[in-house]
Amino acid sequence: MRFTDSQILPPGLERSLRFYVTSPSPCPYLPGLKERKAFTNLAIGSEADNIHNSLSHAGFRRSQTIAYRPACPRCNACRSVRVNSREFELSRNDRRALKRNQSLVRRPVESTPTREQYRLLKAYVKHRHDKGGMSDMSYRDYSAMVGGSPVKSLIFEYREGPEDDAPLVAASITDILRDGFSMVYTFFDPAHEDRGLGHYMILDHILHAHDLGLPHVYLGYWVKGSPKMDYKRRYKPLEVLDGDTWRLLKDDE
Repeated sequence: MRFTDSQILPPGLERSLRFYVTSPSPCPYLPGLKERKAFTNLAIGSEADNIHNSLSHAGFRRSQTIAYRPACPRCNACRSVRVNSREFELSRNDRRALKRNQSLVRRPVESTPTREQYRLLKAYVKHRHDKGGMSDMSYRDYSAMVGGSPVKSLIFEYREGPEDDAPLVAASITDILRDGFSMVYTFFDPAHEDRGLGHYMILDHILHAHDLGLPHVYLGYWVKGSPKMDYKRRYKPLEVLDGDTWRLLKDDE
């Protein structure tokens, strides 16, 4: 079904792109509710990066060649959030997470799939999301997930040392935007779960963005009342997309 809601679509792009909406399906965050998504295809040639930047600023996320965002009637629970890297200050807990993982070395590599990454992803999914939609992902599926990006994207590998063959402990599929990083998907070795690697990778992205002079790290959607999304509030200052304006998320929200 074509989608034309001007309150969700970025001004101008609704005339140059075709947007569609999915059929209702069970909401993964709030029990008893249904979700719909508006989406468009980013694989449209040389303008993909510019369009992706505009859509990201308007609250869209990327999955392979598709940009999407929630489009649920009478529900606005899914809120796009991003961290202000310029004003971010490490907490005591953040410093402990960095210290626990100080042996890790970040290595940005091209968004090209490897068997090593795939094995790490399968171990992570089996441990954390064994009955989820990615549990039966094949290597071909993973290749399509990371290798088919029509926009600027890297895989940040985190290895236990600077050597090329050092053990791969964690990875983040990360899109490179004009104003920062968009963390598409992170995964790590479940044998190292006690190191807080998910937390560490977000911290590392924020600090790396700050070092590069990039103001934002996009974390996707935050859903008030959803335990699986509540962790995003710890990264402050956290900005939320309110209509077409980004503003500071208040502590009492």
